[in-house]
Amino acid sequence: MSDDRAQPEDPAPFYQAHVFCCTNIRPEKHPRGSCARKNSVHLRDYMKSKVKDLGLPGIRVNSAGCLDRCELGCAMVIYPEGVWYTYNSEADIDEIIESHLRQGRRVERLILTTDQKELRPNQT
Repeated sequence: MSDDRAQPEDPAPFYQAHVFCCTNIRPEKHPRGSCARKNSVHLRDYMKSKVKDLGLPGIRVNSAGCLDRCELGCAMVIYPEGVWYTYNSEADIDEIIESHLRQGRRVERLILTTDQKELRPNQT
């Protein structure tokens, strides 16, 4: 998402980074799957705890309902940048925290592109 809709009078963001982790659950064997069945609740909790333990100011980690990228989940989006990630382990979460949230760099191998319909081999 571009910032072309931002207006000069808009207030400053409340959070430096706002992370939304899908924790939607669908019935078992649903054709699209669901992030919760791929361990997203545990990984969201891990991320929240890690951000707090590291004392990172201005970072908020929240649950989200379905982000509609079910086939690519676990899925998260980080605002204000609007960067989407797939992740499946605590190591992936650690890398997102260190690279994106602490250093302002992207974790290229985990980024979900706008038109992506399936995971790339390095994302599984």
